[in-house]
Amino acid sequence: MEPSDSRLDAWKGPLKHPGRTDERPYPEKPLASTDQMKSSEDQVIRLLLEATASKTGTDFFRALVKSLAQALGTTTAWVTEFLPAERRLQALAMWSQGRYIREYEYDIGDTPCEPVIDTCRVCHIPDRVIELFPGDPDLAPLNAVSYLGAPLVDQAGKLIGHLAALDDKPMPDTGHFLSVIELFAARAAAEYLREKAEGKLKAREEHLRRLLNAAMDAIVNLDADLVIRQINPAACEVFGCEEEDLIGESLLDFLHPSSAARFKVLAGSLAGPGASGGKLWIPDALEANRWDRTTFPAEATLSRYEIEGRIFLTLILRNIDERREAQKRIDQLYRETEYLKSAINQAAADDDMIGSCPAMRTLFDGIERVAQTDATALILGETGTGKELVARSLHRRSLRRNRPFVCVNCGAIPGSLMESEFFGHEKGAFTGATDRRKGRFESADGGTLFLDEIGELPPDLQAKLLRVLQDGEFERVGGSERIRVDVRIVAATHRDLDQMVREGTFRQDLYYRLHVFPLTIAPLRERKQDVLLLAEAFIQRLGQKMGRTFDPLSESDRAALLACSWPGNVRELQNVIERAIIQSRGKSLNLVPAMPHPPVPEKAGPAGDGPGEKATILTDAQMREFEKRNIERALAQSGGVVFGADGAAARLGLKPTTLASRIKTLGIRKP
Repeated sequence: MEPSDSRLDAWKGPLKHPGRTDERPYPEKPLASTDQMKSSEDQVIRLLLEATASKTGTDFFRALVKSLAQALGTTTAWVTEFLPAERRLQALAMWSQGRYIREYEYDIGDTPCEPVIDTCRVCHIPDRVIELFPGDPDLAPLNAVSYLGAPLVDQAGKLIGHLAALDDKPMPDTGHFLSVIELFAARAAAEYLREKAEGKLKAREEHLRRLLNAAMDAIVNLDADLVIRQINPAACEVFGCEEEDLIGESLLDFLHPSSAARFKVLAGSLAGPGASGGKLWIPDALEANRWDRTTFPAEATLSRYEIEGRIFLTLILRNIDERREAQKRIDQLYRETEYLKSAINQAAADDDMIGSCPAMRTLFDGIERVAQTDATALILGETGTGKELVARSLHRRSLRRNRPFVCVNCGAIPGSLMESEFFGHEKGAFTGATDRRKGRFESADGGTLFLDEIGELPPDLQAKLLRVLQDGEFERVGGSERIRVDVRIVAATHRDLDQMVREGTFRQDLYYRLHVFPLTIAPLRERKQDVLLLAEAFIQRLGQKMGRTFDPLSESDRAALLACSWPGNVRELQNVIERAIIQSRGKSLNLVPAMPHPPVPEKAGPAGDGPGEKATILTDAQMREFEKRNIERALAQSGGVVFGADGAAARLGLKPTTLASRIKTLGIRKP
């Protein structure tokens, strides 16, 4: 068949053929010798199958054009892909004059291939092809005389390319040539479509593979028996093993028995007999096993799909342990924030230290001097003198004022938990360590860590604290990571550390590390001139808090305040004033009933030796005994309860942690 090309329709009569010298017309049925006769159709089919049976893609097309040239006895054969936007043909393979031609591409305009493409029909030019297409630059170099081309079409009849042959001699107009070219063209079209479909499939599979590999959740493909057939890298990470450890195994082996039973029921609802398919959401109801047999909580989605009638399930699994861990860390940070806010508020309310005696002026001067440095400060003073207040004042005047101030009462923390309290712990470090926890050193990073009652620190923790002070590094309990912090240490104690060093109960090297800049707070009995100043300040502050005002102190009240030895120091004075305010009904402060004990009178001296009664100062032993009796009385009234609104601490107006420390120091046994 020939296309309806005007140049072909107009070709009639004799034309001079390149290479011929006569003017004879080309015979309608050219004579051919026996060796010029082509193979039978069966031989052609056998040749085609033998050449291409085991080949695909480029190898197939190379074998195809070579075997086509052999079957037709031509010098050149090629198969192409049509690029409609550019109206160009791009060779998939080309055989010419005994060798393969690479990267052959050309415009179809004014070429013998143009009729094939435009009409989508076989085009056969048995002779004088150059004369018909003089504008084709590739014909002359090939000594082209004849041409045969056939279109490649898909199942819908759409043109996808063409198959063609050229020869340097005439190509007889016989049915043999047409049947061969059509047979080869059909085979070429089938391979072209197969390769394109395979390419698209590979592209989709590669796209899917990249999506699976990039997914942060574990993706597990299961067959109907819940055997693992495919996984992504996230699944290996979640289960803590390699791909070969999972493929071919039952998913149920990686679930806790109770979760495995539940999952089997859910999977059966999707993949079991009579199931209609769909997908399920499984919120934090699965407990999965890692390769090392540790467990983790998981949430998942389960969906069903079919391939060639076979049912498969896709499980998308997410370890929510990290999410729970993150939530716990958020809660912990929230608690720490609230703690710091409370500390700031308390500091803002208590930073007006009052005192005019020489000892207090010396203390204030020392605070101002050391505050601008990072030197370790050691605050010395009896219970209730306001050591924490001094530490807060020092922090607030330092360059770290905008960073955390973290307080630790070393006497109120059980010894077994003290290391964790200081340095934090990793999850699972000990029984009850259900999550990672930051210690006080980490919380105070960049700020000030106040170690109250440092004398209560056990010897083993003294050594660890010394190492942190020397290196600025520590490890969490149960961890191996070295954590570096920048913390300014302020310590305080009511005990005689120098005596403890001599007794061997406090490390000498730690003592010298802490005793860089000591700040001593005088007890209230040694600063009598400050008692009335403090009392008036407490009356005003506590009265405002309760919405009440009071008349100035009477002479008897002033005398009672000055006569008291105040073994509980400033804290005891504040508690007495608060108790008196609560007990008072009018504007006159009812102080006497609130006093801890009446003034202790001296024995009357001889006549003329002065007043018959005079307040005396209690000895240290008397003060300890008085304090002990006072605490025992409060414990008896509270039934041995220290904490709470009705506890002994509330009755005495002390912090529960401070009272616990005093109970321990004084050797008091709870009722």
